[in-house]
Amino acid sequence: MKPLNNPYNDFKKRFKLLVSKNHGVVVNTLSNIFTMRLIGNKTHGDLAEIGIAEFINQFMYDYRSEHVGKDLFRAKQHEEDIVIINELTKEKFPVSLKAYGDGPLQLSTDSNQKMFPFLEKQGKIITDKKQIENVFTSDAFADFLQVNIMPLIYNETAKRCNIMIFDVQKALRETEKIVYIGAGESFGNKSQGKGRKHPIYMFVDGNDNYICEVRYGGASANALQRGLWTHTKNALPFFDSLTNGWIDYSHNHTLVKLFSLALNATEKGHQKANKILQEDINFLKQTHGQYH
Repeated sequence: MKPLNNPYNDFKKRFKLLVSKNHGVVVNTLSNIFTMRLIGNKTHGDLAEIGIAEFINQFMYDYRSEHVGKDLFRAKQHEEDIVIINELTKEKFPVSLKAYGDGPLQLSTDSNQKMFPFLEKQGKIITDKKQIENVFTSDAFADFLQVNIMPLIYNETAKRCNIMIFDVQKALRETEKIVYIGAGESFGNKSQGKGRKHPIYMFVDGNDNYICEVRYGGASANALQRGLWTHTKNALPFFDSLTNGWIDYSHNHTLVKLFSLALNATEKGHQKANKILQEDINFLKQTHGQYH
């Protein structure tokens, strides 16, 4: 299968270059994002969308970003959270932000429940390379291939985080077998699948190494029991880190206080605060040099 000509690939290279030259600003933003877990376990995911969008606007001079918003997102039935525009080429592309712990990672919600039923029609063991390619190019997998995913991964115990991109093209190239695994069963000496209430289809390479899985998509399946998933630990060779590896982060308790005050302040107060915050960001830019 030929690689997709995707402007998101150029963006990822630029983001990775920015991190390598200006490590501190990325650490600062991610620390603030994961601090939001102190407010609520799911709060950081929603705020990551506006946080990363603003990071792009502030620190990547040749890109700008817009937050799509949940209402528009649901109305369009897409998984994207932000839209990024290349200021040089004017190309526009959507990105889905994921904020997950270091472990299982959902790559596609498969809200229309197409993937698992499609695989069931292919058989319980798929090893023919042409048939595997047909799986990835099928209508059932079309939404997954069209979505640009940017996962923000964290390990709360170790206080470290990573922006890990699943390498879809490598997964396409190296998938040698797609295997049906029944409820509660495991694949060889692999733990994936064991203890599950529903079956999965596991994608593995030539050495039976785990790549990803499609979970059961029947009427009784919830959001965690359906769709395309991978695992940041078990499928590590299929990830590329935009942060050049794990980075340590710390909680910013002052930010939590800022939010509590902001929720009780007036818009006039917010306007004053915004000016102060923008001055601080401008100082960051001067301190860390040009963002090229």
